[in-house]
Amino acid sequence: MCLSLLALTAGAASGEAAPIPSTAQAAAADGQHSFDWEIGTWRSDVRVLADPLSESPDEWLEFSGTSVVRPLMDRRANVVEFDVQGPAGRIEALNLRLYEPQADRWSLSFANLRDGLLAPAVYGGFHDGVGEFFGDDQLNGRPIRVRFRIVRQGPDKARFEQAFSDDGGETWETNWIVVDRRI
Repeated sequence: MCLSLLALTAGAASGEAAPIPSTAQAAAADGQHSFDWEIGTWRSDVRVLADPLSESPDEWLEFSGTSVVRPLMDRRANVVEFDVQGPAGRIEALNLRLYEPQADRWSLSFANLRDGLLAPAVYGGFHDGVGEFFGDDQLNGRPIRVRFRIVRQGPDKARFEQAFSDDGGETWETNWIVVDRRI
């Protein structure tokens, strides 16, 4: 990837004309607009499973607040500023989303501002109005699969779900549910 970036930079610096995109590249560019509907400010109602993938009984924590989605770099990226609170405390986070035109997919990287760490990205896109994104992570030192799903429920409402799997994706446990309503 560094070589490609270097080649693109060198071409621009030498005054060479930019290559004309192929039909496949033009079609892939449409995926770049998958999140356009979400730009703006949203009221976020959140439920978080207190202890995912454990034997303990399901205890859900509730939070509410806002999500602000801002476009970046001609909408080839966007950032979600997430700030919610509830009886269990406050969650302040960022979600950086980057579009990869070569693969016509998005990466979503979540950072909780409490610890300042960037979680491993999940990758995917939208098909038939549903966004699905998958990746690998760890929970308490053990490897897990992560699935993040986005379902639009109209122009001003959306549902976001995160689920974990500790059996390679055979079964999933939903542990994060957010319902956003446009403000």
